[in-house]
Amino acid sequence: MQISNLFVAGGVVMWPLLGFSLLAVALIIERILFWFRITNRQNSVVKEVLKLYRSDNVVGALNKLQQNTDLPIARIFLAALELEEPTPEEFRLALESEAQAELPLLKRFQNIFDTIIGLAPLLGLLGTVLGLITSFASLNIGDVGSTKTIGVTAGISEALVSTASGLVVAIFTLLFANTFRGLYQRQLARIQEYGGQLELLYRRRYERRDKF
Repeated sequence: MQISNLFVAGGVVMWPLLGFSLLAVALIIERILFWFRITNRQNSVVKEVLKLYRSDNVVGALNKLQQNTDLPIARIFLAALELEEPTPEEFRLALESEAQAELPLLKRFQNIFDTIIGLAPLLGLLGTVLGLITSFASLNIGDVGSTKTIGVTAGISEALVSTASGLVVAIFTLLFANTFRGLYQRQLARIQEYGGQLELLYRRRYERRDKF
């Protein structure tokens, strides 16, 4: 069955399903590029920054972070390191506050994905119901067993196209949405890990400074 025939068979709900599928593809591509950029560079940048900071090269660490401000972890570190002589408590609060500000960016479009996953099967079911109503409305009681009955049977099979299309859109979107959700959880754990390491280094540096 050609795509044009699928649209005719699926009915009017095929158009919003097409819109959902195009929107999902566009957002999925954006998220793939976003997570690829983060996972490809973040670990090396953070390790170098921590190494520089551990060797008391604060300026070098700041310069490295400012060169990578497109990374969420770099912006989180900068929010704390750019404070002027903060206490360890203020340093920790700066890290936590900036981390909270970055969370919406990390789980961006998740609500849209959830909406598509929930609505696409329902739209498909609606298309099937509308198709069945149309098929049975064209059948008269006295036509049972006639050639019109064959047309109704064909109409029912075609009406199921919308349900299948809705499920395909929902399953496709769900696969990537769950992948992005897993990446978000992993990124959150890494932010906590790297933030804890930086906080520990700052506390040691702060304690040494107080001794002198």
